[in-house]
Amino acid sequence: MHYSETWDLDSIFAGGIDSPALTAKMSTIKQQLTTTADTLVHWRAAADTPDADWFTQLVNSLQAIQAGIDQATVFVVAYQSAHADDTKAAPLLNQIYQLDNQLTNLLTRFKKQLVKLDQATFDTLVQQPALQAIAFNLTEMRQQGLALLDDDTEALINDLALDGFQGWSDHYDTLVSQIQVPYTDENGITQQLSAGQAQNMLAAAMPNAQRAELMRNWEHAWQAHAAPFADTLNHLAGFRLANYRAHGTTNFLQKPLELNRMSQATLDTMYQVVADSKDILLSYLKRKAQLLGKDQLDWQDIEAPLTLGQLPSQTYDQAADFVINNFRQFSPKMGALAQHALEHRWVEAENRPNKRPGGYMENLPETHESRIFMTFTGSPNDTATLAHELGHAFHGSVIQDLPLWRQDYAMNVAETASTFAELIVADASVKAADDAKTKLTLLDAKMQNPLAMFLDIRARFLFETRFYTARQHGIVTPDTLSDLMLTAQKDAYGNALNTYHPMFWASKLHFYIDDVPFYNFPYTFGYLFSLGIYAQAKTQPDFEDRYIALLRDTANMSTEALATKHLGVDLTTPAFWQAGVALIKRDIDEFMALSAPLI
Repeated sequence: MHYSETWDLDSIFAGGIDSPALTAKMSTIKQQLTTTADTLVHWRAAADTPDADWFTQLVNSLQAIQAGIDQATVFVVAYQSAHADDTKAAPLLNQIYQLDNQLTNLLTRFKKQLVKLDQATFDTLVQQPALQAIAFNLTEMRQQGLALLDDDTEALINDLALDGFQGWSDHYDTLVSQIQVPYTDENGITQQLSAGQAQNMLAAAMPNAQRAELMRNWEHAWQAHAAPFADTLNHLAGFRLANYRAHGTTNFLQKPLELNRMSQATLDTMYQVVADSKDILLSYLKRKAQLLGKDQLDWQDIEAPLTLGQLPSQTYDQAADFVINNFRQFSPKMGALAQHALEHRWVEAENRPNKRPGGYMENLPETHESRIFMTFTGSPNDTATLAHELGHAFHGSVIQDLPLWRQDYAMNVAETASTFAELIVADASVKAADDAKTKLTLLDAKMQNPLAMFLDIRARFLFETRFYTARQHGIVTPDTLSDLMLTAQKDAYGNALNTYHPMFWASKLHFYIDDVPFYNFPYTFGYLFSLGIYAQAKTQPDFEDRYIALLRDTANMSTEALATKHLGVDLTTPAFWQAGVALIKRDIDEFMALSAPLI
């Protein structure tokens, strides 16, 4: 079947970035904000016992405003991602941020009012039939209200965040859009690549010398802009730390853990197992270096595909059908959702200039759809990315009937469905290989996930932990940032590489995301969590229903409670995480056995 490689944004708001429908939506949101603000101002929670219907209407109004803002945000960010050189999106996005900031102020007041309710009144309200589905979320908001400052101070912080926090995050996107990386092809023709194109090229097949030259150019391109990137990172982190101090938070990991609804004990246990298990991955890296004709891998070789076997060229249509068909084997509903998404143009995959790098999925709460952004070049990694993002979309589809706040799952469990989907496709690709060399090539592609989750993501976590520790004492210079990154990479990779990527602190978007601090460890959690689910999926006949039940609970309890209820495991003990490592080792053992005759 033929699938479009460009997405449909007109069905969200017709008319592009100048859409009249988007303008009308923003006007509606402004009216909703005014009406709801008036309602909250006149609620004196300490004296008034709210009527259940009145309270439910207030809750629904707040969720409706959030849904409208999210719908508009997804549209504008999507347009900006696909048209990185268009300057119209940024000011419009700022207008939406201002609306979101007003909502944040309303939610601040709402949370503080919840605190003022006595426990009996609060319990009665959240047990109303219309609110039972979000009782956990309301309880969580009430707990958050305990740490809030007075209304005027919270409002001032939120207002300042538009330019002091979100502004610096947006500034990063502006800087990235100016990055150009020279690339000389096999015919000696040099062209200037965008950051997204160069990133994709580094993961494509090419001679070692050509890849090394591109990596040098990539590193130099970011180094040439090191000062503004360092300013951006320092000020973004500085605002975050100042906000933490104002709320009495001294541990910069407290908020990331709360956002992921997980404990420090779970994080510590997971990373201890990861650190203890890295040697099995280092043996794989050594073998891959031998297969590439090198003594040690360089940074750019980690994602370099092996070309031992003859992989059939794969078009976007073929990759899409492969994902759909293999999803169906585990879950007919997953397969149906993937087919619907591709047929209805939820995916932007065209390989062209002026697109931002990376890939993502965002849910549209009002139209109950998703949009997926990526760039498809035909590599096995691109097929894996398509599966990954469609896994996210499936997660969104099975919770779309729930109230908006019940859909607000944390990042760590957000990666559950996506990584699970990726595992399905990776295993299917390896199984379909008809000779040892092709299977080796595909196993190598499959190994990109554990390499990233155990080594690269851990390096990011080590860097960010050390950076925030240093930032508490003042501005961190570009040279120091590069030193911190180099040390973190060497620690995580056990000094197993010949060269590293010191400017990774500038080239990685995740360090500059304003609304999710420490955008790293949740990936490792999601990957290992998915491995446990995947192992069960292959042996349990009622998997689909149990899997959907788990996904529907992802914003309804703590991470530890979710694992206990649906998997029967304790995340604060090593056994669960070690079971995931065992599955990784199985793949590495197969890789080592198949590759031994080639050394």
